Amino acid sequence: MKKFLFWVIAILITIGSAVYQRLTGPTYPFRGKVALGDSVIKYRLARSAESTENCEIKIQAPNHNVSGELIYRSFKQDDPWAIVPLQRKEDLLVASLPKQPPAGKLAYKVILRYEEKEASLSGKNPLVIRFKGHVPTALLIFHIIVMFLAMLFSTRAGLEALDSRSNPRKYALWTAGFLFFGGMILGAAVQKFSFGVFWSGLPFGFDLTDNKTLIALVGWIVALIAGRGGKPARWWVLGASVLLLAVYLIPHSL
Repeated sequence: MKKFLFWVIAILITIGSAVYQRLTGPTYPFRGKVALGDSVIKYRLARSAESTENCEIKIQAPNHNVSGELIYRSFKQDDPWAIVPLQRKEDLLVASLPKQPPAGKLAYKVILRYEEKEASLSGKNPLVIRFKGHVPTALLIFHIIVMFLAMLFSTRAGLEALDSRSNPRKYALWTAGFLFFGGMILGAAVQKFSFGVFWSGLPFGFDLTDNKTLIALVGWIVALIAGRGGKPARWWVLGASVLLLAVYLIPHSL
């Protein structure tokens, strides 16, 4: 019964971390709503796009008296802002951001107008959109599944470490294996497709996503070394489990 309960808790924590990762981070769509006249306009603005084509920005605005413009420029550059009027296509207002090379970024705003009212959908500050190369869907799905299997077994190992009558080492071994394969092998392949490099963390760079994966893996390697010879190394396993959870609480692609 205890083992079943541990698995249920581990699955719930893993699902919770997956949902958190899905809803946070600077590359996930920016969502909101704004009241203009007698209508409320809901929107979803992209913050990530593929570098193979322009990124189309679409706003659902059934009221044909609503108009607007797309304003953009290169991120962290002093270039003048480009202003593109939103074109109406039935109930949609549409404009496109020009494609950029992998890792290229644009800062942009969407301004809507109705009679004498004006609204910036991102508030005072512009949104930042990052472009990336195309990642094969199968590779991306496999990478995500393996990384969350690492989270599942990590949590399960941490719970097992709390039971003085059990040895969490087998779960620690599975965790380290999934983390290495998902983060260092599949993750490197995803990075290569996205931005043209396999690794941009230490010692070659300071990419947070790569570095947090490295830190988590080092934590689990230390736990495995502490448990060599079949020792439970409970505190080391629990520490590595908490470390990985902390890593997963850092928004992806921050």
